[in-house]
Amino acid sequence: MIVQETHLKGCFIIEPTIFRDERGYFMEAFNLAKFCEVIGSEVQFVQDNESFSRRGVVRAFHRQLGSHAQAKLVRVLSGSVLDVAIDLRENSGTFGQHVSVELSCKNKKQLYVPRGFAHGFLALSDTVNFFYKCDNYYQKESEQGIIYNDPTLNIDWNFPENEMILSQKDQKLPTFKELFS
Repeated sequence: MIVQETHLKGCFIIEPTIFRDERGYFMEAFNLAKFCEVIGSEVQFVQDNESFSRRGVVRAFHRQLGSHAQAKLVRVLSGSVLDVAIDLRENSGTFGQHVSVELSCKNKKQLYVPRGFAHGFLALSDTVNFFYKCDNYYQKESEQGIIYNDPTLNIDWNFPENEMILSQKDQKLPTFKELFS
């Protein structure tokens, strides 16, 4: 397994070791002991989620607040996405900064998004099966989000905005400045 910490402390890109032969491939997608060792902290995932999206769907940017904050380990089972994590930890040296990485069924990369981050993705392929583990249970009343095209964050989606598909809820999310002014 190759693990690379991004410029956002505690946020990691993880590439599993893949064993290929004439039958196909095998990989260990998750091992709690190894995972905790490489990220340098204990994590206990309690919930697995999966979503299906078509090309152009944006699911962004969400996080859980307070005692319901969630760390996530995200990956793509089929298709590809541009995955983005934003550091919203106000005491962090990288507060307001983001990292983006292409996750796909081909590259098998995973992104570990720690608590205090907002997370989202854009479906790049015709269809996407997206899978993620959470270390805390979802609580609707604790959800918060930021609009996907926030001018302060200036995320480069490298995708035509007129082809993006958002839920009504995500279209109404506040800006970074509205949350942190």
